[in-house]
Amino acid sequence: MPDGDLSGCLADLGGSLDGLRLDEGCRREHPIGPMTTYRVGGAASLFVRPRDLPELEAVAAVLAGSGVPVVVVGRGSNLLVADRGFEGVAVQLGDGFEEVLVDGAIDDAVNVVAGGGASLPVVARLTVRSGLSGFEWAVGVPGSIGGAVRMNAGGHGSDMAAVLDWVDVVDLADGPTRRLRVEELDLAYRHSSLSRMQVVTAAGLRLELGDAEAGEALLAEIIRWRRENQPGGSNAGSVFTNPPGDSAGRLIDLAGAKGLRIGTAEVSSKHANFIQADVGGSADDVRLLMQEVRRRVAEAHGVVLESETVLFGFDTPDP
Repeated sequence: MPDGDLSGCLADLGGSLDGLRLDEGCRREHPIGPMTTYRVGGAASLFVRPRDLPELEAVAAVLAGSGVPVVVVGRGSNLLVADRGFEGVAVQLGDGFEEVLVDGAIDDAVNVVAGGGASLPVVARLTVRSGLSGFEWAVGVPGSIGGAVRMNAGGHGSDMAAVLDWVDVVDLADGPTRRLRVEELDLAYRHSSLSRMQVVTAAGLRLELGDAEAGEALLAEIIRWRRENQPGGSNAGSVFTNPPGDSAGRLIDLAGAKGLRIGTAEVSSKHANFIQADVGGSADDVRLLMQEVRRRVAEAHGVVLESETVLFGFDTPDP
């Protein structure tokens, strides 16, 4: 059976898509670890990349009720896949979900509609060039609109909750597309009510009128700050969420874990809440280092850090 034949590739799930073909096909044992910003980890049993909403809904129709584990990859900026891989279906939105529509008055509240697969830095730069303000903070976040909604991503004093009006969602567990208002998402610090089976296909943003020149200057300042204060290389940004009223990085540093190394993974000496993976390294080493950092902080401060990074394929779930 050729990898591009989605109907045959998903036949073991008990569904048929009548020969529907995807732009990237449906692939067996496809490496998804290298698709994350850690650049480590294994493969997914099946990988599908629907180009547009009809294809995604067709995939959802096959997956609905199947009980097969699913991971939505997005741009992989907040994901760690075990070295042994993920026994399930990995879904990544195709190019048809990257469109961004900017208008002064799309409706009463929204002036930007961004596809769920659109890059946050791309949307930030496009809105600034269009004379809009409020999304500059996203220029340094290497994720997608969909992933940013799911975790209520933010930075530099703002987040998705401050600009979001609605999202369109396809539920891979039951199929239909729904529009949810921001009030239905229960957005809080690095939290939403969306399940891992709900895929954000589009988001309506409400931004303010601004000055393009001032916006460009703010973008440059945010990028400069991130380069000076955060490490480069293979990492997924902040590993742990900040405890109420404190900083995870500060607690990790005081616990003596800055610069700590296990195998091919190391706590950044530049920012203690970042873990960097060596080229050709091990996702399992990253996971072990996360556990050791959590243990040391709990022992030193009595605080149990919660993961911001999402883990898939490991023998035991993240606490």
